Amino acid sequence: MKHVKLLLACVAASFTLLTGCQKEADNTVAPVAATESAQLSTAATIERIEQLRATLPAGTEEKLKQRSAQLLQTDPQYQEMARRLLAVTPTPCEDSTPINLWLDEQLSDWNSQVITYVLNYDMLNLPTYYTLVFENSSANQTFGQNGEYSQRLTKTFKDLRRFWTIESGQMVMVGMHGNVMLDQAKIASTYEAAYGLSKTTANTLAQIVVLLTDQIPQYRDGSHPIFTFNAFALQGFNYPPYANIPDKIVMGDGIMEGFTAIGFGDVAPQAILAHEFGHQIQFQLNLFGEEDSPEATRRTELMADAYSAYYLSHARGAAMQWKRVRLFLEVFFNIGDCSFTSDGHHGTPTQRLAAAEWGYNLANNAQKQGHILSPQEFAKLFDAQLPKLVM
Repeated sequence: MKHVKLLLACVAASFTLLTGCQKEADNTVAPVAATESAQLSTAATIERIEQLRATLPAGTEEKLKQRSAQLLQTDPQYQEMARRLLAVTPTPCEDSTPINLWLDEQLSDWNSQVITYVLNYDMLNLPTYYTLVFENSSANQTFGQNGEYSQRLTKTFKDLRRFWTIESGQMVMVGMHGNVMLDQAKIASTYEAAYGLSKTTANTLAQIVVLLTDQIPQYRDGSHPIFTFNAFALQGFNYPPYANIPDKIVMGDGIMEGFTAIGFGDVAPQAILAHEFGHQIQFQLNLFGEEDSPEATRRTELMADAYSAYYLSHARGAAMQWKRVRLFLEVFFNIGDCSFTSDGHHGTPTQRLAAAEWGYNLANNAQKQGHILSPQEFAKLFDAQLPKLVM
């Protein structure tokens, strides 16, 4: 895990490049010319970034920090993922799982400068915030770097809406793509909408991000999986003046790429989507409660694991056979964590495996194989079983 830890260690210096900036200029900075980014050398890129930085207003770094922290609170799944990536904490259980080792390998060529740029401009969050604010329709969505998961996820989403008896007519599923960071207009809009920055400052930051994404080879033109290594659900809310954001499930390219790379490509996308749909059930049934604690978050995450496993193994759901069921159980093992004291604690790998297996058994051992439990019935059965799952 040395490369992930290098990323974590650079957090202390994460916004230093923006200190000592000048006051904001009156005029909007011109967009990067189409030929400019294609011809810049690394040295010229850094020089151009320094020129752009000089036009930023003082205090930009603090505004990015504060606004980013506020937005992370909108979804516990993403908040926990950010904490796992951006905080060095002792772990009391084994976290060198195949998926973590794979991501660590993807970061093997990231040096301190590459990492610092990402953190200074909050590039780990930009694809998430763009998708959160501006992607509000399921129409014309693609999933995967080359759309390789689109057909499967679209079908699974349709099946989940049929399987679970909640109101899902207005719910959307959208893809999160890191190459959005090559689009200056979209990134500028994201800095405005998500961070509350002025148009001038947003345009300047967007130019910097586009230059970095295009010129730093480690970023892979934005397609590096760390930029989209997540999937999450959020409850709809009004976000004037930008959008009326619907109930939404976001599926990141990076997390699906990772699980495919370690051998779970035939099952992981469906399992992850079914887990996030479980959170949408919880939103509608008000199962989250008012308490923010490791135990409360663990309960909702393990319940979502169980909702997912029940659907995936049910005769009227995905109807996966035992071999494939074992694969998705391994998927849940790989996304467990050991952050026992974090309010975003999802449960240990062992606990998540147990929750998923309980959901599988509930479907597999049912006397009436055609019967589907209501979401409410399922939640009651799960809460009765929870003490045994976390032993």
